[in-house]
Amino acid sequence: MLNQSMSTPNRTEINRANSQHSTGPKTPEGKHRSSLNALRHGLTGQLVVMPTEDLQAYQLHLTSFTDEYHPQGATEAHLVQALADTSWRQNRVAALEANLLTLAAANQPDVLDDAPAQVQQAMAIVASLESQSKALANLSLHSQRLSRQFEKTAEQLRDLQRTRLADERMELNDLLDIVEMYEDKGETYSPSDDGFVFSKAQINLGLRRRNRERRIEEADDYWNDSAAA
Repeated sequence: MLNQSMSTPNRTEINRANSQHSTGPKTPEGKHRSSLNALRHGLTGQLVVMPTEDLQAYQLHLTSFTDEYHPQGATEAHLVQALADTSWRQNRVAALEANLLTLAAANQPDVLDDAPAQVQQAMAIVASLESQSKALANLSLHSQRLSRQFEKTAEQLRDLQRTRLADERMELNDLLDIVEMYEDKGETYSPSDDGFVFSKAQINLGLRRRNRERRIEEADDYWNDSAAA
């Protein structure tokens, strides 16, 4: 239980005194370096496209996800954006690993000057793997985290779209029933008057599919009756 006798000014003075013992950066240069820590590999933090990366390439990358999932509404669009961002970071992990090993191998001393070039290259790769084991392990952890994040987001998006599509099919079937009823009576019907948002093309496509399914059912009934006779 807190001591009720401690006044607010006393608490303020204590907090101010404790802040003087902070171990965080104090100078503007130190604070700037601290704020850029997440930029070292770009696998955490809010920044998605690194300053050294191609923004146009990222836009094409995002477009490929949008074209695949065709998001409807803000929530689906957010999930598609999250998928694209996570995938972009996953690709960066592979690039960072390759760059790390290439740089480490290039800096390895030539301990086997008389050995064939392929042997020297193999030994350089082994040495670079050993020297960069900690950095590679760190990248592997980021890769696993990003992979789990990608799968979780993809599943959320699939569930949301399955629910939406099922609702849309039910709503469209209800609308087609109404349209056919009005057509049978020789009357016109405006779906927007009842709040339906399907386009004329969607309605016509739905009617064609329904008529095709009916013809298939009629043909199946005919052949079944013929076989039974």
